[in-house]
Amino acid sequence: MRMRKKKNSQSRLEVCERVLFTHEGEPMGDPASVMGMAGAPIYLEIGAGKGRFACAMAQRHSDKAYFAMERVGDCVVLAAERATSGEFGELSNLRFMIKNADDLLSIFGRGTVDGIFLNFSDPWSKKGYAKRRLTHRRYLALYMNLLRDGGTLQFKTDNVGLFDFSLEESRAMGLVPEIVTRDLHASEWNEGNIMTEYEENFSSQGVKINMLSLRKPEGFNPEIAPEFLDRKAYLKFREKEVL
Repeated sequence: MRMRKKKNSQSRLEVCERVLFTHEGEPMGDPASVMGMAGAPIYLEIGAGKGRFACAMAQRHSDKAYFAMERVGDCVVLAAERATSGEFGELSNLRFMIKNADDLLSIFGRGTVDGIFLNFSDPWSKKGYAKRRLTHRRYLALYMNLLRDGGTLQFKTDNVGLFDFSLEESRAMGLVPEIVTRDLHASEWNEGNIMTEYEENFSSQGVKINMLSLRKPEGFNPEIAPEFLDRKAYLKFREKEVL
């Protein structure tokens, strides 16, 4: 469902400027330095929605730097307002970006990220759109290059079809998940789990939450799809998407 357009979104974002981040120039070698936390571990949520997960993680782990990426600007308005409301404290270790996963290599240097979170990503169910799924192997290759050796990727979804697809894609790349559960909230891995708004809503209706976790093997830097490296290749790819 498309979010209703927010009133005065630009002025509302300006009020929340301290938790917003834009980047120009070369990819960052030490992303935490923009928060005055040089050398701190870096964690990234792709598809931050209204920001509850990112805010709660940043509050819980104040010694780590968190970036939350969301392509829908109106969602970022709500997330930034939540982050500056005082509900989660000061949150000096969190920044939101209006970007999508296709922009990752222009922002973060390779091997600079300690953990990536994908929470309830769009399943892109329409025929021909499989490569847009954020757990498609071309994205998994991208994440593995961004992660440090031993870094982790955690994915949660209520969509069984997308979860099965994600398992197949990870195995096709030779990645063996450390954690696979089709009922997170009834599993041993639920302790410490932070729910997104979406997760709380659907789990309250009895929908089971699937979760998998991957760890980057040492020296594993698979080839990155050309559309992530070159703007012309990217535009050509978007014109000719296939399964």
